[in-house]
Amino acid sequence: MNTQIPCPTQVSTDDVVAVHQLYGRQSHAIDSGRAEDWAATFTVDGEFLSPSYPAPARGADELVAFAERFHADCRARGEVLRHVLGTVEVRPAGPGTLHSRAYLQIVGTPAGDSVRLHRITVLEDELEMTAAGWKIRRRTVHPDR
Repeated sequence: MNTQIPCPTQVSTDDVVAVHQLYGRQSHAIDSGRAEDWAATFTVDGEFLSPSYPAPARGADELVAFAERFHADCRARGEVLRHVLGTVEVRPAGPGTLHSRAYLQIVGTPAGDSVRLHRITVLEDELEMTAAGWKIRRRTVHPDR
């Protein structure tokens, strides 16, 4: 008889896949200048906090504006940036919530030049289940140390 005891640290495979898909949609959206799509990966009151930028972005309007500035800055420099996210760990955080930790590399290709690594960071996300699926309630970006 195989009796399994529920483990509070387990997350369903479906939820892990959904979080990976969320991150894929998010990275492609910001890298291609789809600011509203990027902001839509957050809850309507979502927050983005990073030491790379002077102020946090809070709420849909600020998140859209942040993504628009990010893409405009890349275009002005003639550089294509790619967000490469991996080594994702997803843990339960309470009813309808998850905590995710991942490594993010931001890689740039300047026009006519070689690819270069901009930075490596650690993302800490608080995720919330919504009617539209998992969304980021709060993202905190930490420098890789």
